[in-house]
Amino acid sequence: MPDILRDPPRTLRETLACLGPGIILASSIVGSGELIATTTVGAEAGFGLLWLIVVGCAIKVAAQVEIGRATLVRGRTPLVAFDAVPGPRFAGRGWIYWGWVAMVMLVVVQQGGILIGVAQTLSAGIPLTQEGRDWNRVHDEAAATRIVEAAARRGGDAARADALHAEFIRLEAEAKTLAKPVDETVWAVVTAIATSALLAVGRYRVIERVSIVLVASFVAVTLLSLVMLQFEPAWAISASELAGGLQPSIPPEVGGRSPLVTALATFGIIGVAAGELMVYPYWCLEKGYGRAVGPRDESQAWAERARGWIRVLQFDAWLSMVVYTTVTVAFYLLGAATLGRLGLRPAGDEMVRSLGAMYAPVFGEWASGVFLVGAFAVLYSTLFAVADGNSRIIGDGLVLAGLLPGDEASRRSWTRRVACAWPLVALGLALLIREPVGMVLASGVAQAIMLAALGVAVLFMRYDAVDRRLVPSKAWDGLLWISSAGLVAVGLWTAWQRLALLL
Repeated sequence: MPDILRDPPRTLRETLACLGPGIILASSIVGSGELIATTTVGAEAGFGLLWLIVVGCAIKVAAQVEIGRATLVRGRTPLVAFDAVPGPRFAGRGWIYWGWVAMVMLVVVQQGGILIGVAQTLSAGIPLTQEGRDWNRVHDEAAATRIVEAAARRGGDAARADALHAEFIRLEAEAKTLAKPVDETVWAVVTAIATSALLAVGRYRVIERVSIVLVASFVAVTLLSLVMLQFEPAWAISASELAGGLQPSIPPEVGGRSPLVTALATFGIIGVAAGELMVYPYWCLEKGYGRAVGPRDESQAWAERARGWIRVLQFDAWLSMVVYTTVTVAFYLLGAATLGRLGLRPAGDEMVRSLGAMYAPVFGEWASGVFLVGAFAVLYSTLFAVADGNSRIIGDGLVLAGLLPGDEASRRSWTRRVACAWPLVALGLALLIREPVGMVLASGVAQAIMLAALGVAVLFMRYDAVDRRLVPSKAWDGLLWISSAGLVAVGLWTAWQRLALLL
């Protein structure tokens, strides 16, 4: 496509009209990291790791901007830029390239976990068999009883709480006598095939737009739930709990498991995940920022265009950071205030039902319906967004591996093929593993470790053959060094933690 040179916007209104990549990123971010991983950390740690969630969202934005800036002004695809980072090379490709390959494999595992989550929401809302309806009835009654019991106990009504606990034990015993219905498996297969077909024919844009509306509505409901929780004495978050959560500390182990292990895995996929940091520049290129700047030359006009569009990119990234940090913190606090106090950890067949308990204190009998619609929108839209984004970078990776010619037609063709295969591969992994929380967190571990590589890469991008006319301020360099150091520290610490567990 020929370059279409454009002067950068001069006013706030014009700048807002040019935003896009960060908003696309923010809409795809509200997915498994927030709904599953972040709330699981809240369930395990209570409010104690709120500080880590905030840091996990905020610390990546400088790296995000630098990766986007390097792509914008150098005219290279992001994966090519990462592959140029010095270090060991194997089979002609750099160490970051092979780290990306390993990470993408686990991102597909994560998508399998998300597919199970989608199937669970559909099974809970639209059971296909009588066994499924019986399963839902008993488990829904057990979940509701557990919530009312917790409220009674926190309200000081010990007698009622004991009676409710006895009823909960009875329902749990009844649940164990039920055979696991096939509804979840059927819905997983139907969802994967339908998604692949939609991606194949390119008819998913309407569904994508509807999903974005539903996700935005669900986020609004989550924020409302958090506010309304403050009017319920049994569930309100105190100022001391909030202040304590913002003070850096490590909560004690619960049941032989440290919440920090889950939190570090979550660190990799909250805010801008490592995979999303690598995909973000592709959205910037598709938005037209690179074409607007044009090929680098020595003219003053090019330098002014580049500086102006870099400012737009920075504004886009910082605004999206405010959005996804707010959303992530809301999910964490809601999980800590409800699941943490109930002693529920989302896992296995009951992941979706456990997550739905977060909304019961506010919405009561309506909670299940509200949550299922919202959870479906969040998780299903993530399937599309991740398949769409990763298919682009995988096409680039196939070119670098010498498996594809570098022409644009081949890239587009294989981008579509990869996107179509993505949900089917995720289905195979979902049916094989069937542990959605573990699958999501496994990807989180890989992406947290990958952050260390990206922390090194952004410094190389900043100082390698930098155009003297685009040298950033010392304040920005300081922020970038802090971001890079944080990413390297988290990545190495996560790698050490996993190695220690293996040994």
